[in-house]
Amino acid sequence: MAYQTLPTTSGQPLRIAVIGTGWIGAFHARTVAQYLPDAQLHVVADPAPGRAAELAAQLGCTNYTEDIADVFADKTVDAVVIGAPSAFHAGLITQAAAAGKHIFCEKPAAHALVDLDNALKAVENAGVLLQIGFNRRFSQDFASVAEQVNSGAIGTPQLLRSLTRDPEVAGGLPNAAKIRSHVIFTETLIHDFDTLNWLNPGAEVQEVHVMADALVAPEHRENGLLDTAVVTMRYSNGAIAVAEANFSASYGYDVRGEVFGSKGMVQAGNPVQLAASSFDAQGAHAPTERLNIELFAQAYRDQLSIFTRKIRGLREGSADAALAVPTGKDARAALRVALAALESSETGLPVKLESATRLAVNA
Repeated sequence: MAYQTLPTTSGQPLRIAVIGTGWIGAFHARTVAQYLPDAQLHVVADPAPGRAAELAAQLGCTNYTEDIADVFADKTVDAVVIGAPSAFHAGLITQAAAAGKHIFCEKPAAHALVDLDNALKAVENAGVLLQIGFNRRFSQDFASVAEQVNSGAIGTPQLLRSLTRDPEVAGGLPNAAKIRSHVIFTETLIHDFDTLNWLNPGAEVQEVHVMADALVAPEHRENGLLDTAVVTMRYSNGAIAVAEANFSASYGYDVRGEVFGSKGMVQAGNPVQLAASSFDAQGAHAPTERLNIELFAQAYRDQLSIFTRKIRGLREGSADAALAVPTGKDARAALRVALAALESSETGLPVKLESATRLAVNA
């Protein structure tokens, strides 16, 4: 199937294809089209009828396709941004690498370690860049925490914490009956696992222990729903970390991180993210963000800006080639923790990562 064409717009040298037109794919496509002056949104791809054409038209993109193979066959495509459903990530990484495209992929990079290992091998063989969408690494507050940890300002990390609380949605938890038990670990807490790994450099998770339940929508507990979880992690340097998640915070989107060390403590995140606040007889009031693409809007954009800069740096041999980005190795480390956490949630027992039997998500 060949591209179908909309009215032509001017382009930039670095041609990017966006695969997937859901909320995150559409956000990334908009970022490429409107916020990256050194890149061009060359094509939008999605197999769902009409979706790619609609988004391409909105963004003034020349090309769209419902056949993903068109993207990999197009020799003018320099890089792909994968925003498709996560079950397809590993396969799309493998195909993109085989086609010689640089790759930005949303988290998780895979649902199974064997699939991710195959994808990472394809990336290595092709010599292309693979960057994973762990956007918190590009948020100014989290980046500041990492800088202080790396500088030794707080000494040796001893206790770490990361949390993700999704905002409450009117009418209750959407599609609660369809949310499988792994989602809270592989789709939500995967960010927290990567954040904790990043903020405890040089150490590896050795053991995880989970308590989880359906507390937001208990009527779906028997369907396998887990909407609330606390994960305790022991690292190789002795540090103890806690990651927690809940799918329904009444006060808005809440993401925070903390590292306590031998010389001090540093924190990132605040549920009160907006400037305006009010005070009255009932007390103090402050609005909060309701979507992750609002709370982390700049971080989402910055990660793609760094992606394009790094590609150019690799091409030109400039200093930008050394820009730090979340890699396939980081994706694997976080996925190992997520799968071990899933196993612990099922057994109720601590799971040592070297002896974990959970290697993939059950469909």
